[in-house]
Amino acid sequence: MTPGHATAAAGEGLRQEYARLRQKKVRFIAALLLILVVLAGVSVTIGSANLSMAESYAAIIAGIFPGAVDVPEIAQVIVWDYRLHRVMFAMVAGFGLAISGSVMQGILRNPLASPFTLGISSAATTGAALAIVAGAGVAGGEYLIVANAFLFSLIATFAIYAMARYRGMGAESMILAGIALMYLFSAITALLQYFSSAEQLQEVVFWVFGSVDKSSWLKLGVSGSVLLVFVPYLLVRAWDLNALAEGDEVAGSLGVPVDRSMAIFMFIASLITAGIICFTGTIGFIGLVAPHITRMAIGGDHRALLPASGLVGAALLLGADCAARTLIQGATIIPVGIVTIFLGVPFFLYLFMRRRGSGW
Repeated sequence: MTPGHATAAAGEGLRQEYARLRQKKVRFIAALLLILVVLAGVSVTIGSANLSMAESYAAIIAGIFPGAVDVPEIAQVIVWDYRLHRVMFAMVAGFGLAISGSVMQGILRNPLASPFTLGISSAATTGAALAIVAGAGVAGGEYLIVANAFLFSLIATFAIYAMARYRGMGAESMILAGIALMYLFSAITALLQYFSSAEQLQEVVFWVFGSVDKSSWLKLGVSGSVLLVFVPYLLVRAWDLNALAEGDEVAGSLGVPVDRSMAIFMFIASLITAGIICFTGTIGFIGLVAPHITRMAIGGDHRALLPASGLVGAALLLGADCAARTLIQGATIIPVGIVTIFLGVPFFLYLFMRRRGSGW
């Protein structure tokens, strides 16, 4: 075989391999969408009033296209006023937390990086605990806890950035800063709990566990708007994320402004996280587990990894919420954050034991 024929054969092989990988990613995303549709139908049926999946889907269709299907009015009220916003909020929250975890793992090149392990969730918990115990914050009324949690999440982000920049902007510096802040905010929260009353302690503990029980169309709109603003930007800059995941020197040689890009991506991931956990409380491990499941399935190309990991996160959180509402019969609902911890800890330990070296 001549060198020309060998080159042509190699090129054809690469094209076939690329087409195969692309089809694999499409099938994976399509399967995730189907799983989400089924899970949404199952989730809407869960509650004190019994609805079948057919009635649930019909009520959803009738709400979007009035008159398209004949559905009892009570079914529409149950679905649209009480259940559907919870289902959609769980999907949006899981989607956002998973994408934030993907971004953080990419720019920090660390498989254990996530909003939970970098202290952003701990900061939100401190803000909420301060509002609950001391009544101190940046807003009033029912928005006091939400505003405080959001503010403290951003404070943690800027603190991580400032400390990392002081040491020289790098992945290890940001990880160390995040771990230090996680312990600091955890200690502050523990101190607030120590001086709280029994009622305040119960509210703080419930917030720490994480839940989607208090979802509403307004909260869904706020969190969804944050995703609509920032996720397209992340998808557009997916190539920069790919370059940063290969290392600072590689990214710099490809023309990516390393320090500025890391700061922007970190801020966006933190803002997405803050826009979710200020309503849900601490929901851990979704941002850690979902990106790894996706990476093992379709690889690390962020063009597909970001949306696919978001769908995995949405399915995981929605599935965890379904389990939380059905594991114990009766009116007791387990906070979804507890369920995600039981799901995430074994996977976290698996990653820790499997890891070699300081990077991927």
